[in-house]
Amino acid sequence: MASRVSGRRDTLLLGACVALSIVTLTLPQAVRDPFAAAMRRSVVAPLLSLQYNAELTRRAWEARERTRAERDSVVLAAMTAPELERENARLRRMLGLGRRLRWGFVPAEALFSRSPGEEYTVVLSAGSRAGVRQFSPVVAAEGLVGMVRIVDPTKSIAIVWPHTDFRVSAQSADGSAFGIVGPHLGDEPDRYLLEMRGVPLRTSLTPGTLIVSSGLGGVYPRGIPIGVVQRELRTSEVWANTYLLRPAVLPADVSSVMILHPQRASSGVDGVWELASPDSLAADSARRADSLARARADTARQRAARAAATRVDTARRTPTPARRDSVRRDTVRRQAPVRRDTAPARRDTAPVRRDTTPARRDTARRDTVRRDTAAPVIPVTPITPVPPAPRPDTTPRDTTPATP
Repeated sequence: MASRVSGRRDTLLLGACVALSIVTLTLPQAVRDPFAAAMRRSVVAPLLSLQYNAELTRRAWEARERTRAERDSVVLAAMTAPELERENARLRRMLGLGRRLRWGFVPAEALFSRSPGEEYTVVLSAGSRAGVRQFSPVVAAEGLVGMVRIVDPTKSIAIVWPHTDFRVSAQSADGSAFGIVGPHLGDEPDRYLLEMRGVPLRTSLTPGTLIVSSGLGGVYPRGIPIGVVQRELRTSEVWANTYLLRPAVLPADVSSVMILHPQRASSGVDGVWELASPDSLAADSARRADSLARARADTARQRAARAAATRVDTARRTPTPARRDSVRRDTVRRQAPVRRDTAPARRDTAPVRRDTTPARRDTARRDTVRRDTAAPVIPVTPITPVPPAPRPDTTPRDTTPATP
C-alpha cells in the first residue's frame, strides 16, 4: 500500500513538473527569464547541487581507479622485471652449457611437484622418446641438480639434491679428499644444504673448497660441481669428518635443466665446468680486490684531475692578486724588447773600459821607471830631541841649625 502511495505521489510530482515547464515555455521572453532564474535559486537549487556533487564524485572515482591501475601496473612491472632479467641470465648460462657439452644431452623444463611427500621431485618435459633413461644425471649451468628416477614416453620425474634418497660420490676439486654427499636433514633453511660424510680424519677441508663429483658409482661423471664447503659439523663419528656444503644450484634456478645421455656420462664432462682450487680462488679474489682498488684509485685520480682543472678554470675566470702580478710581469716582458735593443750598446762600451786598463798599468810602470817625471820629494829636517827639564827635589830637609 505504501509503495502505491509513493508511486502516485511521484507521478503527480512528475505531472506537475511537466505542466510547470510547459507553462514556463509559453510565457513571454521578458517574464520567462526572471521566472526561470527564480526557480533555479529556489526549487531547482537542491537538484543542481546534487547533480554537481554527483559529477564531482564520478570524477574522483575515475581518478582513483586510474591511479590504482597505474600503481598496480608499476608494482607488476617492478615484480616481473627483475625476475625476467634473472630468467634471461639463466637461459644464457644454459645456452653456454649446451655449447660446451656439444652432444649427448636433452634440454628440458622442470616443474616442482606440489604433492605431499614429493616436494623434492621435479617433473621434466622430456621422456624416453627424447633419449632419457633412468638414472640419467640432471645438470644445470651451475652444477648438479639430481637424477632421473622415473621415465615416461613424454615426461620423466627426477629427484633433486634435498631428497632423502639423493647420494653422490664426491671429492674436492684438487682430489685430496673423498666422501659421500647427501642432503642435510635439518630444519629450514638448513634443509636446503648438503653434507659430505666419510671424509678421512687425516684430511681437512677449509671453507670455500669446491666439491665435485668423483665419477665413482657409474651414474654421475667426474667433474660436476656439487657445492662449496661452509664449515665442519660435529657428529658422533670418530673415524671420519663431516662437512656442511652450500649447493651449487639454488632451488630458484631449477627451471631449465639438461639431462645427460648415458653415452655422454660415460665419456666424461672434462672441461665443461671450469674447476678452481682454493688457491686459485683466493688468487682470483685477490686479483679482483686489486683490480677494484686500482679502479678506485683511477677514479680518485680522475676526480682530482677534474677538480684541479675546475680550480684552474675558476682561477682564470676570477681576477686575483696573483693574476695582477702576472699581468705586471707580462707588461714588463712586453717592454723587454726595448731593453734588449739597448743591451748591445752596453756590451760595446765594455771593451773600451777593458782597453783603458792596460793604459793605466803602462802609466804606472812609466812612473816607476822614469823618476824625473815623478813628483818632487820634499826634504825632511831631522828633529833633535830636547832633554827633559830636571825635576825639583821634593825630599824634606832638616832646617835646624847646627850646634857648634
